[in-house]
Amino acid sequence: MSRDKGSRFEQIALKHLVANNLQLIEQNFHCRLGEIDLVLRDGESLVFVEVRYRKSNRFASAAHSVNKQKQAKIARTAAMYLARHPALSRCTVRFDVVAFDSADSDHGALQWIRDAFRV
Repeated sequence: MSRDKGSRFEQIALKHLVANNLQLIEQNFHCRLGEIDLVLRDGESLVFVEVRYRKSNRFASAAHSVNKQKQAKIARTAAMYLARHPALSRCTVRFDVVAFDSADSDHGALQWIRDAFRV
């Protein structure tokens, strides 16, 4: 997916999450271990969000593309985030996925999967 398209879907996801009372802490956190698309607060929980888009479900849906290997990479990156932000280390951590699937358009149907995986 192009960076522009990825940014567009991240913005759509962010708008949806904020409309559901989550608060943005950081967008596109990068470190040597990887990237986390969105970091938000949901009450006392710290939420790490992976945003995925698939134009076609031929091989896997957007949500299913966050496989065990990708989950492990996100978890390692989240651990690095927490190490860099010790004030947040007492928060309960949750991993969500916001997935967009579309065979016919570039808009896709948004699917928010709370607590999509655990580590």
